[in-house]
Amino acid sequence: MTVITEAPITETPLQQARREFRDELVEAGLLIPTGIDGLYGRAGAFEAIIDGIDHAVRRAGATAHGTDAQVVRFPPVYPRESFEKTDYIASFPNLTGAISTFTGDNPAHRALLTDRAAGLPWDGHLAAAGTMLVSAACHPTYASLTGTVPDTGVLRDVYGYCFRHEPAIDPARMQAFRMHEFVFVGRPEAAAAHRDAWVPRGLQVLADLQLAATDVPANDPFFGRAGRILAVNQRDENLKTELVVRLYGDLDDGTAVVSSNCHQDHFGENFGIHTADGAVAHSACVGFGMERIALALLRTHGIGTGGWPTAIRATLGL
Repeated sequence: MTVITEAPITETPLQQARREFRDELVEAGLLIPTGIDGLYGRAGAFEAIIDGIDHAVRRAGATAHGTDAQVVRFPPVYPRESFEKTDYIASFPNLTGAISTFTGDNPAHRALLTDRAAGLPWDGHLAAAGTMLVSAACHPTYASLTGTVPDTGVLRDVYGYCFRHEPAIDPARMQAFRMHEFVFVGRPEAAAAHRDAWVPRGLQVLADLQLAATDVPANDPFFGRAGRILAVNQRDENLKTELVVRLYGDLDDGTAVVSSNCHQDHFGENFGIHTADGAVAHSACVGFGMERIALALLRTHGIGTGGWPTAIRATLGL
């Protein structure tokens, strides 16, 4: 059964535009509501668009790197120990997803069932499973690189589901989404060059899909007072560039569909990754937001892919 959150009594024009787009996608059968904002099933037609975008991204990677990139795929769950080393909980506690499970005995199970039967919360009977939901596709890769990387560095093609707890009506802000990343770990100058080179490459991928994108300096939504300082430093040092498409015209500043980031030595230090000369390795990545690019295509070219320009359909293999 389709469940769509009702509109509040008063909405801003931006909120209305986001809700109307979400409703249009649901009514077209492209997204399947689950009853929780930002969490959707995807129809086959939507997945076909995602597959086409993935082919376009991989073509760009092959053009840029040939066969140098190691293709790796991680599950959407990884060890808490690795998660701790990313420092994500310090910067984005509000977005984090931890996994809990039942580890008790029969009496503990009966207590859980008693609370459940009474309509009481029963999650207090669960314990931490020692695993976390992946928040950025690149995060699981760093633990596997602990030690010394080759003099030329390590380049990886990483693709997978991510989770961020930010329920929203805007279909471009999903709680579960996919990112396709090209991650580099090695010398500082090579990491910075990787980040810089992928800005124009990413713009070209979007241009080939006839999406009007602009590159803008950006910062992550770090949490709290200390986070505001981190955000300022990130922007001042030009460590993050987003490629933005306006899904809602002039109602907002646009939606980031690609992000190119330089982490400096953050992950190298925390995961014990060094270059051949013994220095702490630097890292950088470019991440393509697959669902967001798909939504930009649907918003720009229409809900029915049959009416899209022939060149775009050919690029995506539709």
